[in-house]
Amino acid sequence: METLRVRTTAHEEMADVTAEIQGIIRARAWKNGAMLVFCPHTTGAVTINEGADPDVVRDMLVNLRGLIPRTGDYRHAEGNSDAHIKCSLVGPSVLVPVEAGRLALGTWQKIYFCEFDGPRERSLWLTWLPGE
Repeated sequence: METLRVRTTAHEEMADVTAEIQGIIRARAWKNGAMLVFCPHTTGAVTINEGADPDVVRDMLVNLRGLIPRTGDYRHAEGNSDAHIKCSLVGPSVLVPVEAGRLALGTWQKIYFCEFDGPRERSLWLTWLPGE
Protein backbone atom coordinates (compact mmCIF):
# COMPACT_ATOMS: atom_id res chain seq x y z
CA MET A 1 0.00 0.00 0.00
CA GLU A 2 1.14 3.53 -0.82
CA THR A 3 0.10 6.69 1.00
CA LEU A 4 -0.54 9.88 -0.93
CA ARG A 5 -0.58 13.04 1.18
CA VAL A 6 -2.95 15.82 0.13
CA ARG A 7 -2.81 19.33 1.60
CA THR A 8 -6.11 21.17 1.26
CA THR A 9 -6.43 24.94 1.43
CA ALA A 10 -10.17 25.52 1.86
CA HIS A 11 -13.02 24.29 4.04
CA GLU A 12 -14.49 22.51 1.01
CA GLU A 13 -12.61 21.70 -2.16
CA MET A 14 -12.00 19.03 -4.73
CA ALA A 15 -8.30 18.41 -5.29
CA ASP A 16 -7.27 16.71 -8.53
CA VAL A 17 -4.93 13.87 -7.54
CA THR A 18 -4.80 12.11 -10.91
CA ALA A 19 -1.23 13.08 -11.81
CA GLU A 20 0.13 12.09 -8.40
CA ILE A 21 -1.53 8.66 -8.60
CA GLN A 22 -0.28 8.18 -12.16
CA GLY A 23 3.21 9.10 -10.96
CA ILE A 24 3.12 6.39 -8.31
CA ILE A 25 2.00 3.82 -10.90
CA ARG A 26 4.86 4.89 -13.18
CA ALA A 27 7.45 4.85 -10.37
CA ARG A 28 6.47 1.32 -9.35
CA ALA A 29 6.37 0.16 -13.00
CA TRP A 30 2.91 -1.32 -12.53
CA LYS A 31 1.41 -2.31 -15.87
CA ASN A 32 -2.00 -4.03 -15.88
CA GLY A 33 -4.44 -4.23 -13.00
CA ALA A 34 -6.41 -1.75 -10.94
CA MET A 35 -5.72 0.98 -8.42
CA LEU A 36 -7.93 1.23 -5.35
CA VAL A 37 -7.93 4.79 -4.00
CA PHE A 38 -9.32 4.89 -0.45
CA CYS A 39 -9.84 7.84 1.89
CA PRO A 40 -9.48 6.88 5.59
CA HIS A 41 -11.13 10.09 6.82
CA THR A 42 -14.80 10.47 7.78
CA THR A 43 -15.02 14.02 6.42
CA GLY A 44 -13.20 13.46 3.13
CA ALA A 45 -14.13 11.43 0.08
CA VAL A 46 -12.93 10.33 -3.36
CA THR A 47 -14.72 10.64 -6.68
CA ILE A 48 -14.15 10.64 -10.42
CA ASN A 49 -15.60 13.42 -12.53
CA GLU A 50 -14.85 15.88 -15.32
CA GLY A 51 -11.54 17.67 -15.13
CA ALA A 52 -11.66 19.81 -18.28
CA ASP A 53 -14.09 22.48 -17.09
CA PRO A 54 -13.49 23.86 -13.56
CA ASP A 55 -17.15 24.87 -13.40
CA VAL A 56 -18.03 21.19 -12.87
CA VAL A 57 -16.14 21.15 -9.55
CA ARG A 58 -17.67 24.50 -8.62
CA ASP A 59 -21.17 23.25 -9.44
CA MET A 60 -20.68 20.08 -7.42
CA LEU A 61 -19.46 21.92 -4.33
CA VAL A 62 -22.11 24.66 -4.51
CA ASN A 63 -24.91 22.15 -4.89
CA LEU A 64 -23.65 19.82 -2.18
CA ARG A 65 -23.64 22.89 0.10
CA GLY A 66 -27.22 23.58 -0.94
CA LEU A 67 -28.33 20.02 -0.27
CA ILE A 68 -26.43 19.70 3.01
CA PRO A 69 -25.85 23.14 4.56
CA ARG A 70 -23.08 23.72 7.07
CA THR A 71 -25.58 24.59 9.80
CA GLY A 72 -28.78 22.68 10.33
CA ASP A 73 -30.56 20.31 12.65
CA TYR A 74 -27.38 18.48 13.67
CA ARG A 75 -26.47 17.06 17.08
CA HIS A 76 -22.87 16.00 16.48
CA ALA A 77 -20.78 18.01 18.96
CA GLU A 78 -17.82 18.72 16.64
CA GLY A 79 -19.89 20.97 14.38
CA ASN A 80 -19.00 19.16 11.17
CA SER A 81 -22.05 16.97 10.63
CA ASP A 82 -22.48 18.35 7.12
CA ALA A 83 -19.01 17.05 6.24
CA HIS A 84 -19.87 13.56 7.49
CA ILE A 85 -23.06 13.49 5.42
CA LYS A 86 -21.30 14.75 2.26
CA CYS A 87 -18.59 12.14 2.73
CA SER A 88 -21.17 9.36 2.94
CA LEU A 89 -22.93 10.59 -0.20
CA VAL A 90 -19.76 10.88 -2.28
CA GLY A 91 -18.06 7.77 -0.88
CA PRO A 92 -14.66 6.79 0.48
CA SER A 93 -13.12 5.07 -2.54
CA VAL A 94 -12.83 4.51 -6.27
CA LEU A 95 -11.42 1.55 -8.19
CA VAL A 96 -9.69 2.52 -11.44
CA PRO A 97 -8.46 0.11 -14.11
CA VAL A 98 -4.84 0.44 -15.22
CA GLU A 99 -3.75 -0.63 -18.71
CA ALA A 100 -0.16 -0.56 -19.95
CA GLY A 101 0.86 1.50 -16.93
CA ARG A 102 -1.80 4.20 -17.44
CA LEU A 103 -4.95 4.96 -15.48
CA ALA A 104 -7.81 3.91 -17.77
CA LEU A 105 -9.97 7.00 -17.35
CA GLY A 106 -12.37 8.55 -19.83
CA THR A 107 -11.21 11.51 -21.91
CA TRP A 108 -12.43 14.14 -19.46
CA GLN A 109 -12.20 12.18 -16.21
CA LYS A 110 -9.97 13.04 -13.24
CA ILE A 111 -9.70 11.54 -9.76
CA TYR A 112 -10.55 14.00 -6.98
CA PHE A 113 -10.00 14.04 -3.26
CA CYS A 114 -13.05 15.82 -1.83
CA GLU A 115 -12.38 17.90 1.28
CA PHE A 116 -15.44 18.73 3.35
CA ASP A 117 -13.85 19.85 6.65
CA GLY A 118 -10.60 21.60 5.85
CA PRO A 119 -8.15 22.95 5.39
CA ARG A 120 -6.02 20.01 6.52
CA GLU A 121 -3.36 17.55 5.51
CA ARG A 122 -5.03 14.32 4.47
CA SER A 123 -3.99 10.86 3.35
CA LEU A 124 -5.20 8.66 0.55
CA TRP A 125 -4.34 4.99 0.67
CA LEU A 126 -3.51 3.45 -2.70
CA THR A 127 -3.64 -0.31 -3.12
CA TRP A 128 -2.38 -1.94 -6.31
CA LEU A 129 -4.45 -4.90 -7.51
CA PRO A 130 -2.40 -6.76 -10.15
CA GLY A 131 -4.18 -8.14 -13.21
CA GLU A 132 -3.32 -11.12 -15.34
